[in-house]
Amino acid sequence: MGRFGMEHGGESALFWDFFAHSSAYTAEESKERALENGCDITIALMYGIVAVVALVQLIRIQVRVPEYGWTTQKVFHLLNFLCSGARCGVMTLRRPLEALHPHVFRMIALDLPGLLFFSTYSLLVLFWAEIYHQARRPNSPPTHLRPAFVAINCGVYALQIAMWIYLSLVSSPSQAHLLKILIACFIAVVSSMAAAGFTLYGGRLFIMLRRFPVQSPGRRKKLKEVGCVTSICTTCFTARAVIIAYSAFHLSAEIDVISHPVLNLVYYLAVELVPSALVLFILRKLPPKHPKNGGYQQIS
Repeated sequence: MGRFGMEHGGESALFWDFFAHSSAYTAEESKERALENGCDITIALMYGIVAVVALVQLIRIQVRVPEYGWTTQKVFHLLNFLCSGARCGVMTLRRPLEALHPHVFRMIALDLPGLLFFSTYSLLVLFWAEIYHQARRPNSPPTHLRPAFVAINCGVYALQIAMWIYLSLVSSPSQAHLLKILIACFIAVVSSMAAAGFTLYGGRLFIMLRRFPVQSPGRRKKLKEVGCVTSICTTCFTARAVIIAYSAFHLSAEIDVISHPVLNLVYYLAVELVPSALVLFILRKLPPKHPKNGGYQQIS
């Protein structure tokens, strides 16, 4: 009887020990799930705010100058709205995205807003390039810049779509992993191109504005505007390129995965949310109601 009691007591102790460990694991898992959901909802809300601000600004510009069509300024704010709105939707549905099959659909949902972000801000580079070349050669309009902008963007999207299609057809895990690294490196290169564009034309425009007479109206404001936007965009695209390239080869720093919620929050804040909010604030000024000249409508 004593031996039975000891065996029964030992089994009870093992049961309660197992129950305690299971409860602790469940509690820890619940905390991790709450952190993941909290970070995703926070990111989605912030993107939603940026999208609403861009849409409101687009409507204000349209009301202010309804006689003009789709100016560079309007397209810039429209793309900002689409990019932030898409990212907001993706982060709202972040957990269901993990169940998408094939896996390439999840990558498309996560990477497509990033491509829209590139198109949005490469449009700003195009605008500055047009201003710079027009100022340098008033009698020779820069007709080659817009076709180059369209060609570069079409090439980026075509290559990305081709890699997505190939990834959906690959059956070998090693090949799929290698292709994911290639896609990450491609996005890093695209981000580096955007950073180089801002450095080149933002820097050129800044130097050109500094050469204007000190008494020129609006010179100081435009210098500050171009300098701030160039610094913000160059920094964010450079950081994006470095982070994506590093995370492609280091799983512990992998981004856009549900198991790294805080890293995702810091990443999106640094490379998209804060830069977008700052640029929208800096370029918040509406165009004049009745401009006297028919030149390009400034994004300002």
